[in-house]
Amino acid sequence: FISTPALSMDNFKAVRIHETDGSVEARLEDLTFNDLSDGEVVIRCAWSCINYKDALAATGAGKILRSFPLVGGIDVAGTVIESSDNRFTEGDEVFVTSAGLSETRDGGYAQCARLPADSVLKVPAGFSMRDVMALGTAGFTAALAVHRMEHNGQLPANGPVAVNGATGGVGSVAIDLLAGRGYEVHAISSKESAADYLHQLGAHEVVTPASLEMGTRPLERAIWAGAVDSLGGDMLAWFTRTTRYGGNIASIGLAASPKLETTVIPFILRGVNLLGINAVDTPRDVREAVWARLATDLKPRHLGAIVTSEVPLAEVTASMQDWIDGKVTGRRLVNLA
Repeated sequence: FISTPALSMDNFKAVRIHETDGSVEARLEDLTFNDLSDGEVVIRCAWSCINYKDALAATGAGKILRSFPLVGGIDVAGTVIESSDNRFTEGDEVFVTSAGLSETRDGGYAQCARLPADSVLKVPAGFSMRDVMALGTAGFTAALAVHRMEHNGQLPANGPVAVNGATGGVGSVAIDLLAGRGYEVHAISSKESAADYLHQLGAHEVVTPASLEMGTRPLERAIWAGAVDSLGGDMLAWFTRTTRYGGNIASIGLAASPKLETTVIPFILRGVNLLGINAVDTPRDVREAVWARLATDLKPRHLGAIVTSEVPLAEVTASMQDWIDGKVTGRRLVNLA
């Protein structure tokens, strides 16, 4: 391995998540390469980010890790130090989003990472390593939702698209991408103070959940041509009842509830499409296609506004509770340098 004055390749810092007597704790510690999961590509890490899933993993609020201990961080970007896979050479700028990091194998909250080659992508032209982490799994998930919806016939001319959880990472990027494509985006958020932020990203209207007339009938007034839902539960059920004929609902999260209480009537009488968005198991060819779009026709216009904060590796664990408490707007980067 190559060494630099700033980093010993035999001993480096990482945020590792442990479980002791049912209690989960994430802490900064020194590791060596012998501590890391196997992989064909070794990188010097430069950037990561904090997603809601990272907070669930690090605090134990959600059962994310399949084994302990593991390095946290579902996303990472860095420079290749060594690779046994001929798709990558020393000096390549690469990244991984989700793909089992901090779930079944060591993740990106470290100064070095060893990664499975099939999960590693090269940073697209026109993007920096910081840019791809400004998007991260949240941005990729939002783009995958738009990609799937448009492959299923979604067009700006069809009518307005709703985005809930609008101030979160997925919601923020989804608004930016949809508005950039010409859609009339209606942002749904309980954070009334964030209205200016959401309008800046391109939201046509900003409404609060409390202002919505949800009703209880199997079909309510058809409002939406499509929706991006990160909450699940009652809000997702309402989307099924209020989406127009042939509309697409991208289901990407369960922050409110994993339950969905609805009927088959919207799917039969209105032809509503419920699209499940799974960023972890997305095949490589689809990942490459979505990232290619993020670098071209889906390129975000407001990453500078969406990235609202940045922390060093040493402050990652102290940041996590903010996500659990719903205090975060936009995206927070982790500077691993």
